[in-house]
Amino acid sequence: MRILYVLLSPTFGMHQYTADLANRMAAAGHDVHLVTTTRAPRDRYSPRVQMHTPIDARSTGFAPDGLNLPALRRVLRALTPASSPPRLVHFTGVHLWNPLLLRWLRWRRVPTVHTLHDLDPHLGVRFGRLIRLWNRAVVASAGQLLVHGQVYRQRLLQQGTPAGRVTYTPLLHLFLSDAGFANLAPLNIQSEQWALFFGRLERYKGVAELVTAGVRLPSSYPHRCQIVLAGPGSLPDLGVAALPPNVELRNRLIDDQEGVDLFARCGLVVLPYLDATQSALIASAYYFHKPVLVTNAGALAEYVVEGQTGWVVPPGDVDALAACLLDALGEPERLQRMGGAARAWYDRQRTLEWETLLAMYQATMERTQRE
Repeated sequence: MRILYVLLSPTFGMHQYTADLANRMAAAGHDVHLVTTTRAPRDRYSPRVQMHTPIDARSTGFAPDGLNLPALRRVLRALTPASSPPRLVHFTGVHLWNPLLLRWLRWRRVPTVHTLHDLDPHLGVRFGRLIRLWNRAVVASAGQLLVHGQVYRQRLLQQGTPAGRVTYTPLLHLFLSDAGFANLAPLNIQSEQWALFFGRLERYKGVAELVTAGVRLPSSYPHRCQIVLAGPGSLPDLGVAALPPNVELRNRLIDDQEGVDLFARCGLVVLPYLDATQSALIASAYYFHKPVLVTNAGALAEYVVEGQTGWVVPPGDVDALAACLLDALGEPERLQRMGGAARAWYDRQRTLEWETLLAMYQATMERTQRE
């Protein structure tokens, strides 16, 4: 199958997601192409994925570079080259032009899939109202929709989208580059008594609430450092003036080697989000045999078997967050048991995800041929 993925923005997390899809399809023997920006992180992608960069996009298109009509024309030409048109096109991330491109491909009778990551824009995001309108345009234009939360599939069905046009799979990609994953050594899993927050420091992720919860943990139990914040961002912009002694900050983009070390050593991974759709960090935690502590925001709780692979607390509830951290970190043997259950969950879901994706692509192509 000749499949073409489209991601026109340089957003790193979306490229991590797209690379996971593209690399696995290419490894399975499919003819895989990617239409993207010159600013795409190429190290995420396998050499088997053929990259086409007709634009130099700096954003998701909602900024002024979305008015670049010559670039839009170059993208149109790249989507359906006369020599070898794709059998299916999968849009994997947000860009202003996507609804227009979807309609153009429909006119050309090319099967299309679009992943909808955020039906609700995150707290404080720019262009929130415009993104809601963009979501409606994508729903109306795409041949097939892919979501990563059952709650969002149900919402689309309630809004009138036919059940056959909405596919759900959990979000299961890791944070590694292509080479980092290929060279991943046998895991040396430990379970030290500290919690890991991993990723960009953003207000909607509940970083300030996590720091406040850290203040309430005894500084001498079980280690001086009980929480590690690992990722770029400005704590003062989030209202955090100073860190308590039991919270460590690694304020930078974490490379593969350091990321593997953090996930292999921590006791659990914490996602104290105030607002969320879903997060691939749960899958990364499970892959490294670590339970998670998440809030009941978006679809996060769907990924957790309470008491077996992790814990769920209300968003913004600092007392519940601190109490759960104290309880979890105090029992390293339980963390290890739950980590084993978490990895078993991941392995089962990864197999089901692959089967679901292949079935979705095939059904989308067959339906387009009938229409």
